[in-house]
Parts: sequence; structure tokens; C-alpha cells
Amino acid sequence: MRRRENGGIPPFSLLLRLLKKTVIPESRGLGMRNLLKQTVTIIIILHMKKSAILFVILSLFVSACQEKTPGFIKLSSLISDNMVLQQKTDVRIWGYANANHKIKITPEWGDPVTAKAGQDGKWLAIVPTPAAGGPYTIGIAGSDTTITVSNVMIGEVWFCSGQSNMEMPLKGWPPNDTIMYSAASIASASIPEIRLFNVQRKVSGVPLEDCTGSWQVCSPETAASFSATAFFFGRKLHSELGIPVGLIASSWGGTPSEAWTSAEVLKNAGEFVEEINTMAASASAVAEYQTWLSGHKRLEISSAGDDQWKNLDFGDSGLASVDYDDSTWPSIKLPAMFESKLGEFDGAVWFRKTIELPGELKGKNMILFLGPIDDMDRTYFNGELVGATETGGFWQIGRKYEVPGRLIREGKNVISVRVIDTQGGGGIWGEAGSMRFVTRDSKMYNFNIEGDWKFQPVAELEGNKFYVFDPSEQDFLKQARPKSIGPNSPSTLYNAMVNPVVNYRIKGAIWYQGESNVGRADQYAMIFPLMIQNWRTAWEISDFPFYFVQIAPYVYAGIDSSNSVLLREAQAKSLSVPNTGMVVTLDIATVMNIHPPFKLEVGERLANLALANDYGKAVTAVGPGFKSLVVEGQTVKISFSNAGSGLVSASEFIPEFEVAGKDGKFVKAVAKIVGSEVWVSSPKVQEPEAVRYCWRNGATGTLFNKEGLPASQFNTRK
Repeated sequence: MRRRENGGIPPFSLLLRLLKKTVIPESRGLGMRNLLKQTVTIIIILHMKKSAILFVILSLFVSACQEKTPGFIKLSSLISDNMVLQQKTDVRIWGYANANHKIKITPEWGDPVTAKAGQDGKWLAIVPTPAAGGPYTIGIAGSDTTITVSNVMIGEVWFCSGQSNMEMPLKGWPPNDTIMYSAASIASASIPEIRLFNVQRKVSGVPLEDCTGSWQVCSPETAASFSATAFFFGRKLHSELGIPVGLIASSWGGTPSEAWTSAEVLKNAGEFVEEINTMAASASAVAEYQTWLSGHKRLEISSAGDDQWKNLDFGDSGLASVDYDDSTWPSIKLPAMFESKLGEFDGAVWFRKTIELPGELKGKNMILFLGPIDDMDRTYFNGELVGATETGGFWQIGRKYEVPGRLIREGKNVISVRVIDTQGGGGIWGEAGSMRFVTRDSKMYNFNIEGDWKFQPVAELEGNKFYVFDPSEQDFLKQARPKSIGPNSPSTLYNAMVNPVVNYRIKGAIWYQGESNVGRADQYAMIFPLMIQNWRTAWEISDFPFYFVQIAPYVYAGIDSSNSVLLREAQAKSLSVPNTGMVVTLDIATVMNIHPPFKLEVGERLANLALANDYGKAVTAVGPGFKSLVVEGQTVKISFSNAGSGLVSASEFIPEFEVAGKDGKFVKAVAKIVGSEVWVSSPKVQEPEAVRYCWRNGATGTLFNKEGLPASQFNTRK
């Protein structure tokens, strides 16, 4: 064998190969890479000397690079400052790190706990919690990273979900959708032991592991934009229990229950199978689209406050200009929702229309009517802003903006409108005749501005981020877009807004939803109990308390129709699921508005269910319910469960009772309280057999127990 020169030192080429194989972790940064370059230079210089020291230095360098892998610790968004952890249980602290990295969790109240990241980088630690108290800190450390989570409270944690009546914030959605006691409740909302986490809206065709949001200490500023129902629920619990309360709000207006249920559960039940399979088949196309979308400029908005939609710029000055060339833009006939052209889309869309005006209008003040715009707008005339509506809640309100005479030109004039839609349908959508341009001082000139408008999407909204497009390239319209999934699609909200939370230990859940399933009561009667069990299984908390709100009366298909009645009946059937409870709202409805303002009553009734069932408080939490009937001649005597200390009504004769004979035809009945019963009769029914109460869309409940809780609807004919 040939003997190596230099006392057995490897040749220069071997040293260089060793360096090439040395992986410099990205997190080591430029400093380590510069050191590598300097080392190579030294090797070249020393190579001629063939010094034995060279190999020792190089070996130490390679070892230093390879031995210490950085931790790169990242926590779930739920594990953050100001959080509330469920008391007296094993909570979960979790996040991400480099593969096989060891994590040490040190809670101020107890012993350290260790975890190790798997090959996928995920890690999770089980940490026992004491009785309610705080504030505490939690140290989370790896080999080179330490994170301190501060101002942590231990108490009771509740998950608050549903559609718009749960989403509706304490400040309301004025001018049409307001909250009773809103101003006073906001002003007195400095309750630092209540903490609020709002899960940002997002949809996904596959289960996600994290969500966007942060824990906020309850204050007038944070409470104003938080769910009113959840706030009143939490405030009542805190007042009665005197301990910290954490509220996780995850809701989206207009969404059906199947969107909040996992694909697996729905498919096993034989429901929405085709839709779910279609979503699965398009998963790769959706992922490709998301990759394309993420390559665009991002504009992040705040998660709360009235000003979050103001001062956003999507190329306003250029796109509003008279001289902007929109000739290649597609057209849409207005008024209309832009989904007719774009499919499921939330974000910002520009509309432009050129009109010709006669010379005699120069200098005349004009009024621009656009009809209602969903949701917000900035409106320009010849490049100058003439009006804007940039807070939520005005999607039903017609726009009326004054255009000063100095902006009016003879010939070509351009109206440009930037519309932002945050959920559901969007656009300039009023009835025919709602879009016009008229002189202020006379009706001599009245221009119809409906019909063809140029339009261009300029940003798509996902969660709290806009992804901004280039309108000159029309890149959004050119991009191959898979069949959209939206917040109404089966399982999409479970994937994006429930699954990311299931590691977080909770006491229970409150739910306010059902309006979007009206008309499908039989299906809801099956899906809703499945959803409850689905959540309990996902959280791995057997039979956690689940309290829900029965939907309020609303006109729907007609004030005397019964489609909402059937949905309420389906909800009531879900009480057969163990450890559930239902809030009745027959007495606190606004029949012509689907968003009743009485969220204080709803929240406190939900809290009373928890106080009575889970916290051992002696409170009446349930109103009267049908128990039995006895027919004596022409009178039906109704007995009630949960009558409390007695039945009451505002009037001697109770409205909304009907009676039927053998023919099954119900007629209005005379009903009054007699002792502990309600006696019902009608001269039109000689041999009564059945009674029903509040059995129509527009019913108003007027029967209560003395504790103030309304009786639930019922129909004794099955």
C-alpha cells in the first residue's frame, strides 16, 4: 500500500469534499457562511505547507457546524401572552421546532415538563394546571431559543361558535343591526380576568393545525369587536364564579352546520358525500392556487376596530383616474353581485363606467345614487373621492354621494368605485332603478347609470390578509382557479376554525346557529347531534358541556309559515344528546330582523345553564316545557315541566295557542293560566285532541315561569 505524504494527512481534495458536505443551517446566517469562505482561503494558503494543524482546525470547524442544530421554536397562536388555561386538568402546550429537538416547558406554578419534536417538527407537552389563579409565566426553551409566555391566567375556558348571531360584535353592526346596552357594556368592559381570542375567518379543504388570532385582555377596545353573546356569557360566569374566564370565538355569519362538521363524520353519515369527494379531488389544484396566491404582495389588516378597513390602498389614484385605460377589462351588468362573474370571492374589486354629459351641466352640482353596496366602498368621480363607506354593517344601505359642479366635464366623465366584500355575496347589488346620476337642483337631468360597467378584482381577502393583484396584467382573471370552496362548503370551517383549536383544553362550548339550515330541518336533526359528538371526539373530552341557542322567530318564507318552527323542533330534539342545554329565544326576537339585539339575555341564559349544570349554582336555567295534557270536555289542560315557582303571562289570555280536533285542523284558541296548568279551548273545536304553541315563523312567546324564562314551542300532534 502506498504511504500518504505528510504523516497520513488527507489530501487537499478530500478536505474540500468534506467542506462541501458540511451543511450550514439557514438559521446560522451569513456570519457562518463568511467564516466558511475564510476557512477555504486559509486552506488554500496552508495547502502548500501541508501542515498537520490544518486538518485539526478543519475537523473542529466541521464539528462546530454539525453538532448544534438550532431549535427554531414556534408556538401555536393559541399559546401566547394573556391566555387562559383550563384549571385543574392536563392542558396541552404545543408548537413546532427542528426535527428531534428537545423542548423544556417550565410553568411558574409547577414542575418542568419536556417534549421532543418529531421528524415533522411537531411537539406537544402535557402540563398539569392548578386551581384558578394567576398571573403566571411559562418558560419554553430549546438548545438556543427561550420563549417566555407572560400574563397567563388559570380559570375556565369556553369555545364560542356559530353564525352571525354569535359573530355579531358588542358594538353591533349599525345602523340596522344593533346591540341593546352596547354603549354601557363597552364602557364598563375593563375586566382584566376575562381574556378574548378571536379565530380569524378562514376556509380550508383539509384540516389545518393552526389559526390566526391572539389573546386579548378584556377592555372597552377589545370587547367592542368581540362576540356580544360570548362576552355577556363570559361576564356572567366571571361575576358569579370570581375566577378568570377565557373565551375563544370562532364564528362566521351565514354558515350552515355542515361547514362546522368534519368530512369524515359527514361521509360516514352519508351526507354531502359528492361535495366532499369533489373537494378532495381538487385538493392539488387548490394547493397550487394557494401557492400562486401566496406569491403576491400581502396587505395585513388589524383584527378589530372600526378603522380596520380605512385607508387601504389598492392602486386607488391610478385606477380612479379619468385617463386609466380599462379597455381590456371585462364587463358586468350592474346592479349585481360580482360572484356571478368571479365565483366564491371575498376581497376588493374596482368598477368603472364612462358616461357622456352635455355641456350645460358644467358647474352644476349633481347627486350620485349607487344603491346598496356589499360591504364597503370608496367612490370617485373623475379621479376625485366623492364619498366612502368604510365600516361594516352598511351592506343594505343605498349610497348617495354629492358630486360638486367643478368636477363635471362636458363629454367624457368617469365614475369609479372600489368595493370591498368581507364575506358572502359582494358588489353593487340594488334593485333596478337604484343606480342613477341626477342634478341636485332639478329633475331635468336624470341619467340611468345601470348596465355595463368595467370591473377588475385587485385583491383577495383570506383571514386578515389581502393578497394584492396587478390589474394591468389582470393576473387574477387569467389564473386557472379551481372550483371554489367557501364558508358554506361541508367541513371547510371545521378544517380551518375548529381543528386548529382542538388541542386547547376547554370546559365546554356554546353555539348559536341554525338560521342557514332553515328548510332542511330533517337533515339538521341528524347532522347537529353528529357535530356535537364530532367536536367532543376531536377534543378528546368526553361529553363536555354543549349549550346552544334555539333560533329566534323570523319572517323567512312568510310570517305565518312554519319552516323556522321545524328547525327549532330539530334543535330541541338534540337535547337527547347527553350534557346539552338549549336557550329559548321566543320572547326576544325581532321578526323582521334576523339579528335580534338582545344578546345580553342570550349570553346570560347560556351562562345560567353552565352555572346550574357545571358549577353547582342554584339558578333556574330552563323555562317551561310541555309535559302532558288532559282533555276534559272542550278544554285541554296542559301541564309543564320546569315551571319553576309558577307560570306567568303578561296578559290574562295567552296568544299563540292553537287547538285541533280529529280533523287535525288547528284554530286559534283561548288559553289562560289556571293554577299550575294552562287551559286551552275554542268554540270551533267540540272534541279537542291536540294543542300547539308558537307554531309559526312570526310567533312571540308570552308564557314564562316566574323566574322569567320563556316556555318553548310545542305541538302535541305527532
